[in-house]
Amino acid sequence: MTHHPKGDPHQFDAGRRLPVSALPRAAASVVVKGYRPWIALLEGFVGSLFVLVGSVGVGWIANGSPMIRHPLVIALRTQGNGVMISTILLTLGVMVLLRSWLRLGQRLAGWGPGSLGQVVRAICLWGAPLILTVPIFSRDVYAYTGQGRLMAENMNPYVQGISALNNWFMLGTDPSWAENRTPYGPLFLWLSRGVVGLTGAQPDYSVLLFRLLACVGVALCVYYLPKLAQLHGINGARALWLTAANPLFLISFIASAHNDALMVGLAVAGTYFAAVKRPLLGIVLVTASIAVKPITIVLLPFIGLLWAGSKAGWGRKFACWAATLGISTALLFLGGLPHGLGFGWTWALLDGTPGYTGYSPSGFGGQMVGGFASAVGLDGSFVESGFRTLLTVASMFLAAWLVLFGDPKRVVRRMAYAFAAVVLLAPIIQPWYVLWFLPFLAATGIRNNWQVKVLYVVVGFFVVFGAQDQVFVWNFVSLPVPARALSYGVALGAVAYLLLLDVHTRKLLFNRRKG
Repeated sequence: MTHHPKGDPHQFDAGRRLPVSALPRAAASVVVKGYRPWIALLEGFVGSLFVLVGSVGVGWIANGSPMIRHPLVIALRTQGNGVMISTILLTLGVMVLLRSWLRLGQRLAGWGPGSLGQVVRAICLWGAPLILTVPIFSRDVYAYTGQGRLMAENMNPYVQGISALNNWFMLGTDPSWAENRTPYGPLFLWLSRGVVGLTGAQPDYSVLLFRLLACVGVALCVYYLPKLAQLHGINGARALWLTAANPLFLISFIASAHNDALMVGLAVAGTYFAAVKRPLLGIVLVTASIAVKPITIVLLPFIGLLWAGSKAGWGRKFACWAATLGISTALLFLGGLPHGLGFGWTWALLDGTPGYTGYSPSGFGGQMVGGFASAVGLDGSFVESGFRTLLTVASMFLAAWLVLFGDPKRVVRRMAYAFAAVVLLAPIIQPWYVLWFLPFLAATGIRNNWQVKVLYVVVGFFVVFGAQDQVFVWNFVSLPVPARALSYGVALGAVAYLLLLDVHTRKLLFNRRKG
């Protein structure tokens, strides 16, 4: 059970550092003697190697990649046995990573001296093989290359889709991106342009460079998240373990090479600097995060509150909000001047992607409400759409309320709740979206009770979902069992083992520990 300093674990005055003596104490032997964290580290490394090998057979390779003509790749992707072995290895690998993460948390349960180093080692060791994987769980990274090509050919990605390019499909982009405008900020478009300039749009080298950019975001989280947690009297090692060592984070931010990693890393770093009374640097970093993906504009009012301080009156708050908005807007304006990008990214905030995901509260709830409305003779589709719109508007009001009201010494916690509301009440929730607000919740305290159990369930669900949802198999390959069904079966078997048979991990959900 995590120990907190005297008083409310979420209370802190912006800029005040807690002394080391105020942090959770545990004997160094928790890490050094008897608990052998190296076993979990080694287990996770083996899991990452399984993912690496499996990705070659069922990950996303661009049709124009030379890799696709390699004899080993051909064997794994065109023969039934190769596809099935790859599917099993990929799914088993991510489930081994899940168990390793859970066991590392158990082995470091005291979170004493040395535990932070062990968590950092785990992230590095488990993440290293993922740097070399074929993209899995998503192929958005290929769309980044396409957007960089649009920039290189003097086309505006906020106006034209990737289908305006010659040979765009051969470079791996999902057809759903064909006519879509980019939802990314100007900084990321210029980074994409740089990657294309260095690689000539060669898909494999482009993926590697985008993955290295994602690793910059991971490194920012690893460095600044424990510092942000320390400001709140929360053990930095545990906060980092909850956030950056979990398999959903490693797979989504390294193996999938999502630009969300850079967005989150910049946001965490910016929040830390704002909290230690370096507001200008904080605003610059959070603005850079917005210029990667605009969704982090939700954080900007809270950065203004951190600047104002916990004892600020309304006059100072409004002054700091105005200054924060002015500085950020000026930086974004300057970032959009080259290439005539302007504020084209704002469409992503004002005109969301149509549709919904069935497991989101908005998606599932809308289906239930719409079905009931149809059953009583009403227009089900209209009611369903209205329900989702209501939840979206409610998330905005909730975020605004958290900006204006609440404990002035819990600004980062309020920010985490606001970000979570905007994400969780939206119609579309991709698996990695929960990683947007998780660092801020972890830095301000996820208790060792139902709160951490919810995190276990969410991470486990999305790991299982991603493993079976994003398996690539050629249509002409004949399999005795569909690859998705095989992956689903392996994942469910692994979950059953973790919940029912494993004497260690089964305690995590079914014990009754008080937070």
